[in-house]
Order: sequence, then C-alpha cells, then structure tokens
Amino acid sequence: MTGIPRAAAPAALAFVLALSVATAGAASAATAPATATATGTAAASRGVGVQLALPRPTGPHAVGLSTLHLVDRDRPDPWVPAAGPRQLMVSVYYPARPDTGEPAEYMTTEEAQLLLQRQVPGAGIPPQAVSDARTWARNDARPAPGRFPLVMLSPGYTMPRSTLTSLAEDLASRGYVVALVNHTYEDSGTTFPDGQTLTCGTFCDHLPHGWPEVNRIRATDISFVIDQLTEHHSPWHYAHMIDPQRIGMAGHSVGGSSAASAMAADPRVRAGVDMDGTFDIPIPATGLDHRPFLLLGTQSGHSPGEDPSWDSAWANLNGWKRWLTVSGTEHVSFTDLTVLASELNIPIPGATVPGQRAAELTRSYVAAFFDLQLKGIPQPLLDGPSPTNPEVTFQQPTP
Repeated sequence: MTGIPRAAAPAALAFVLALSVATAGAASAATAPATATATGTAAASRGVGVQLALPRPTGPHAVGLSTLHLVDRDRPDPWVPAAGPRQLMVSVYYPARPDTGEPAEYMTTEEAQLLLQRQVPGAGIPPQAVSDARTWARNDARPAPGRFPLVMLSPGYTMPRSTLTSLAEDLASRGYVVALVNHTYEDSGTTFPDGQTLTCGTFCDHLPHGWPEVNRIRATDISFVIDQLTEHHSPWHYAHMIDPQRIGMAGHSVGGSSAASAMAADPRVRAGVDMDGTFDIPIPATGLDHRPFLLLGTQSGHSPGEDPSWDSAWANLNGWKRWLTVSGTEHVSFTDLTVLASELNIPIPGATVPGQRAAELTRSYVAAFFDLQLKGIPQPLLDGPSPTNPEVTFQQPTP
C-alpha cells in the first residue's frame, strides 16, 4: 500500500506485507493475508532456531522494568463498559543499578501468538521465537539514584505496547523514566495478572466512533497514568525517581497523534513526538501553548503535501518544532517490528533502510528531542541536516 498511512490499520498491514516473502512487486492490501498464508512455510523456517534480539541501549545506565496493573475506578471502560472500570497494563522502564534484577521477557507467548495471528495469519512463525526475543531490561532492578524526566509512550492501533520496547529501553538507559502504556481493547492482545488476555476483537476492524474517539480515550488514559505515577501514594515503588515538572510523550501512528491530544488536554505534558501518525484531531488553531513538538515520519507518506493533517499541524504549532522525514522507511520502521523482520531476513516492501539502522535513527532523534526539551541539553543533531544521517530530511514548509 502507498499513500498516507492512517493512524492505525496500516501498521498492521505493513507488517503483513513485510512478513510475506517479497516477490516481483509488493502485495496489495487485498491479497496480503493470502500471500502470507501461501508463504507460511518459508516464513516459519526463518523463525525456527533464530534468537531474536533488540538492539542494545546506547545510554550509560542499566535498565530496570516494573510492570503495573492500574485500575481507573472512576471511569468505566470506554470500549466495553460491561467490563467494569478501565484497566491498563503499563511497563515502566527506568535507570537502574547494574547487575540487579532478573532478565525481562519481551512479551508472553500468548501475546506473541495473537500478534502473529493478527499480522501474519497462517504464516507459521513460532510464537515463542517472538516472545523469547532478547531484551535489555531487568525486572525489579534496583533503581539508580536521582530524579529523572518521565516520558509516556503510546503504540500504534492493534499493536501491543511491547512493539516500542527498543525505544523505551534506550530512553531509560539515557536517564528517563519511561511509561509504556497499553490501551486495553486497542491491541492484538495484552495479558493481565489474572492470566486473562484481552484483545481488540471487532474493534480492530471497526471503530464505532472513528479515530478522534481513539485519540480522546488515549489522552484520558495517559493523564490517568501520570496521576498514578506522580501522586503521593503511587502504586509504583520507585515513583520518587520521577521529576513531575519534566514530562513528555511520544507515540507511533495513532499513539503519535494522541501525543498532541494528550498535550491539548493535560498541561503537564510539556513536549510531544508524533512518529508517523495522522492527526485525527487537528492541532488547535491556538497551538499547544508554545510547547515543543517533533514530527518524525516517512518521506513517502509525510513529506509536505502528502498528509494534509501534518501541513495543518505544522501551521498551528506555535512552539519549538521540527518536521523530519526519513527516506527509505515505511510505517512500521519506527517500531521493533522492523528489527525483528530484519533479523528473520524478511524484507519490508518499500523499506530500504535496514531494521537496525531505522531503530538507530528513531532512537537518536527522539532522545535528542527530549534531551533538549526536558533536560535543556543543546542538541546540534536537531539544528539541521547531518552528513552522518543522510536519510533524514529537515522539512521547511511555508505556513
């Protein structure tokens, strides 16, 4: 598929196409599942005996991980009211002391199975090959001393939160507390402490109230999680690590557009990043109270004139801003999926930037943005084009 990636479904479509064996030309959206099924044997053979691994974090800190089950007893679940209060699973990554804690798993086997069923039905890739992917965080590691900015992360629609693990681990290693939020009933599957795994079900394919409602739900989720992490009696044991005056948010696809929605609704979110997500709720004409925002997207889909919502957003943003596009990337290139596909030696049609390089660029520019905006550290990387990163174009559309 070409053209503007919508704020959700194309993330799934892109990975379906990626895990289909590329032949002459890219498969169309209509034939992608059939192609994936037909090439299941080849895909499965790539998944057997392969130890997948996320790229090593680049910062000076070891990385700890706490997994929280948070319940908003003041809000019925907006997708399934009969389920009772809104429940969220949150992975909190943080700077940690070295050699403490136990290795963290990437996702549960059931979550991996549901992800593969959603993205590559019939491909035959063993779920355990995905769930056993090596991560760098350690469960309940002892925290490093100090107080750190908080970065909220929100994944693309139908994507489990674990698909942004590489970015979360890297930010934590660089000195951030990172809250990676699942939005219940909006992903392929999330396992809760009682062993139940909740999926998006029919919501994956049909949104009863459209994309703006997804943004509003996510903005409310984010504010609730910030409340939980920063309140005096926080359920997170290491909440003292968070500096509540320095909070930012980044997200992929609809998670990226939700960063702007969260900023519009919650002044505590001081800086935002949209990674390749269409703005389903326009940036207000009055801007975001001069708060900084980074647009980071594919060159094919998010150059000026390709997605009208980005052109409008650029005109309305009234604080520090940058619009960067990365040539040779596709919609999923800003997630872990591009790394996993690369390690399985499976090409993503349309993507010429290798998975590890896409991860390197994503982590470098997102971290530079938060280092500048939340830590006040000058970042020449954001001043203009870099000869070491020729894939990245600084767009300068006229208002």
